[in-house]
Amino acid sequence: MRELFRLRDARVLLIGWGLSMFGDTAMFLVLGIWAKDLTHSNAAAGLVFFVLILPSFSSPFAGLVVDRVRKRPLLIGVNCVMAAAVLLLLFVHDRSDLWLIYVVAGLYGAAGVILSSARSAFLTVMLPRELLGDANAIFSTMREGLRLISPLFGAGLYAAFGGGIVATADALTFIGVAVALLFIRTPETRLEREEQHFFTELTAGLRHVFATLPLKQIILATGACLLVVGFSETLLFAVLEFGLHRPASFLGVLDSLQGAGAILGGLTASRALRRFGDVRLVGWGMALFAVADASFASSSLPVVCVGIFVAGFAVSWFIVGFATAIQLRTPQRLQGRVASAASTLVSTPQTIGIALGAILISFVDYRALVAVMFVGISACSAYLLTRGPEPTPAPAEEPALA
Repeated sequence: MRELFRLRDARVLLIGWGLSMFGDTAMFLVLGIWAKDLTHSNAAAGLVFFVLILPSFSSPFAGLVVDRVRKRPLLIGVNCVMAAAVLLLLFVHDRSDLWLIYVVAGLYGAAGVILSSARSAFLTVMLPRELLGDANAIFSTMREGLRLISPLFGAGLYAAFGGGIVATADALTFIGVAVALLFIRTPETRLEREEQHFFTELTAGLRHVFATLPLKQIILATGACLLVVGFSETLLFAVLEFGLHRPASFLGVLDSLQGAGAILGGLTASRALRRFGDVRLVGWGMALFAVADASFASSSLPVVCVGIFVAGFAVSWFIVGFATAIQLRTPQRLQGRVASAASTLVSTPQTIGIALGAILISFVDYRALVAVMFVGISACSAYLLTRGPEPTPAPAEEPALA
């Protein structure tokens, strides 16, 4: 990672994006708390998070936009728009203004879809191929590290001064990342406009995924894996109640342990990527998560705590392998659409899994769901780990000059 930090533009982007991550993770929790305070309704608070994820279904269109324009101006523009959008929260005073919270949550979700694809694509322009894994590992480490402190900071700021102060602070973080992007010197070549039917352009990312064997293996295995991993969103509450006999609030302790494991996983992921390659790194991440999942059937607090820590470690390996595979195995002109297609292919099964878990937990012993998760995740891991050694992907094609 030292080579990465020697690059001026990489340092600037990491600092700016880290500031933005801090504001995002603080704001997400505050939006839910704010809605609950205004309405005294858990459903109203939960609806905030539904609205946040709803724009993810528009990701194919976002990917097409990302591939049609230069990435740095797009990133700057979206961050500036969001800086203005969150200031709408300054007009929230009572229950009649609740709709503004949902509007901001929806804009946040839409911006996130664009920003994630655009950042992934911009990294392939800004960095040498051999440093992409390092960058993804650092972003993963920063995200998990900030999750340990920024929600508490945001909730504390909200409790002390109200939501308007949190919104103002969040707007400043969007401005901060926009300013950081202005100082980046990496030039971008203009992409040639594709003279194809709109639907053909829109589905180009999906077609590339299925035409690229290692990418198809990773994404389909991940989708199948997340279908059962989705059970854990509800299952952990049952583990706490029936296995550990702890209150639901103890989930905060487990979240902190998972975050600590994710930080360690992020710090080791780039070295593991060089050793195993992207396909097998994702496979090893799944294997470790399967082991961690088995601990959820235990009634021993130390065993479950170790399992949660290992789960966080495993998730970081998986995320780094998954993100780097998309960047390395995709031509520059398709980066946005492939990232968006991959997101849709894995987030849809996860959403279904979360819904199934919420239904099944009322009828099935939670330890049976743990067993189903273990078998499903282990099968996906074995599928990836038994693939033949994959050659280093060929350099992505260069964008044509306009």
